[in-house]
Parts: sequence; C-alpha cells; structure tokens
Amino acid sequence: MAGLKPAVSPKPVLLMVRELGLGGSERQMAELAQALDKSEFEAHVGCFIEDGFRAQELRRAGIPILALPVRSFLAFNALEGAWHMGQYLRRHRIQLVHTFDLPLTCFGVPVARAWGVRAVLSSQRANRALQPRYRRLARFTDRLAHGIVVNCEAMRVHMIEDEGARPERLYVCPNWIDIEHYSPLPPLRPPLLAGASLVIGVVCALRPEKGLLTLIDGFSQVRDAAPGLKLIIVGDGPMLGPLEQRARQQGLGQQCVFQPGVADVREWLREIDIFVLPSLSEALSNSLLEAMASGCTMIASRVGGNPELVRDGKTGLLFTAGDAEDLARCLRSLIGSKPLREQLRENSLRFVRENFHKGASVGRMQELYRSFLT
Repeated sequence: MAGLKPAVSPKPVLLMVRELGLGGSERQMAELAQALDKSEFEAHVGCFIEDGFRAQELRRAGIPILALPVRSFLAFNALEGAWHMGQYLRRHRIQLVHTFDLPLTCFGVPVARAWGVRAVLSSQRANRALQPRYRRLARFTDRLAHGIVVNCEAMRVHMIEDEGARPERLYVCPNWIDIEHYSPLPPLRPPLLAGASLVIGVVCALRPEKGLLTLIDGFSQVRDAAPGLKLIIVGDGPMLGPLEQRARQQGLGQQCVFQPGVADVREWLREIDIFVLPSLSEALSNSLLEAMASGCTMIASRVGGNPELVRDGKTGLLFTAGDAEDLARCLRSLIGSKPLREQLRENSLRFVRENFHKGASVGRMQELYRSFLT
C-alpha cells in the first residue's frame, strides 16, 4: 500500500565479556542484552567461559551465546577462537561488536575489525593499572576501536591522560541500577547480627584495590563509639585471609563478621546501615549504586568515580583513601547523629533514582549504537 514504510529488520549486535557469572561488567552486559529494543537490535552474546547464572538467564531470554575456546592468547586455541568468532560474525551478519572487559577487548576488537564489522566498540570500566598484563595490547585496541565506552568522567580523564586515548573516541555511558529490584527493605537481623544497634559494612569483591584493610582499621577506632556496633564484610577474593588476620590483630572478635559472596546481594544490603567503600582505585562502582538504591547511608574513599556518586555532605561522606583516621572521623559523624544518617540516606536514594535508573542508561547506550549504525 502507498505510504507504508518497508519493515526494517533488527540489526544484529554482539556483546562480549570474559565469563557469564558474578561481576559488575557481566551484569551490565547481560542486562543490556536483554533490555535492547528488539525492534531495532538483535542481541547476541560472546564469551570465553559460558558457565554461570548469567548464561542461564540469557538463554531463558532467548539470546544466543557464542562460547569461544580461548584460554590463552598465546596458545593455538586463540587462532581457533578467532576463526570461530569470524565465522559467527559472517553467518549472523553482525553489524556491531561491543566488548565489556579487557580480556575480550584485547581479543574481540582486533578480530571484529579483521572481519570487517561495521562498528566496533570497547569498554573501559576500571583503571588499567589494575591489569598491567593487558595494558599494552589494550592501548593497541584503542586505535582500532571506533569508540570506547567509559562509565564515568573520572575514567574518561584516565583514558585521555594516562592511556593517550583520543577524546573524540570516548563516550560516557554510566552504569545503571534496577531501582525496583534494589528498593529498601526492612532489616531482618539474622543470628550473626542479632542485637546490633548499627551495622557498618561492605559487599564487594575482596581484592587489594578495594582497600578493605582500611575499613577494619577505621572500624577498630570507633568500635566503642556506641553499644552494639557490628562490622560485616560480604564477598570472596584473595584478601579474605589477610582481612580475617587483621580483624584478629585488632581484637574485633564477634564484632567483625565475614560472609561469602552471594548472587543476590539484597539480603545483606538490607542489613547494612552504613555502607563503606574504601577503594584505593575505582571507576563507577556497581557496589555503591546497589547500596545507594537499597537505602544505605554512604561513606566512600575520594578516588575515581566515587565522588560522582557520593557527594560529600550531600549524598554521603568522603574520606582520603587509605587513611583509617579520616574514615573513623566519618564513621563517628554518622554513628553519633541519626538525623544526619537519615538525611544523607534520603538524598542518596533520590539521587540514584533520578540519575541512574535502567531506562535512561539503556536509552543512552541504544542511542550510541544507533549513531554508529545509521
């Protein structure tokens, strides 16, 4: 019929991350793949390791997964993986490839360019000094990629000043949070937190760059600031042993509780009154976003993208990274003033709801994809 526009097929896009389990990049990639407008984009997912609960949810959503047999860039299976990926790109007519972490950026960007993909994007979601073995190759991919997506202004500056990236190739697309999923819930106070008047804590990967020794040292200075204070650290990682040892050295005993990481962090965020992220290096932290949306009162170190979320005296308090005395100062302020805790909590909750909801962030990413494909 005259006047009707011809139907336009969705454009196939391939989103890539190393594995499909726990992790902020994994969550952002999997949620984006499911949230893309199906009338415009046909999502595919690529990875090295497909085991994990993210793979299960992607399959339930009907999103195909390309698992590449790559375990080392120096082994023969890297060539095999490149061939498999190239064949997949050609067979499914992939028009855009977007990598979400450094291992897939270093592998996926050169392969996608070699096979002539129309638009190739990478992501930089953490300071590259944290993964030095990828740094030289990642800088090479910066010149190959058509665009580099960063999740905060601090990361954009890092890429320009420290990595030599061209400013016109950088696009800021902040992380997002499912506001309804992380709505504040009343605490249940399980047995290990029974009788706690205030719970101070963190939920994150237990890695050196998270600065968690500072949290234990800071808490030890305020442990007697009020009756019934408890510290909880939830997560897994290489720092678990050193953290447990530091807690024993500080004589914290049952005042400091360790719990393994969980897929659904809400069960612990609901118990935490004051959430502390003492990172020595950080981009835009998913842990902070989740805690803010869950109604915790926030304290964070003054590094990376933390000040873009925790605005000192407005949505939380900031302290100097690695400075346990400065952290203790912030803790005393909040422990001693319930009105201050409540005011910062409400400001934080409103700020994250207005600026980091999923719809707006997915919309920004779709607009970026659209700009490269039209």
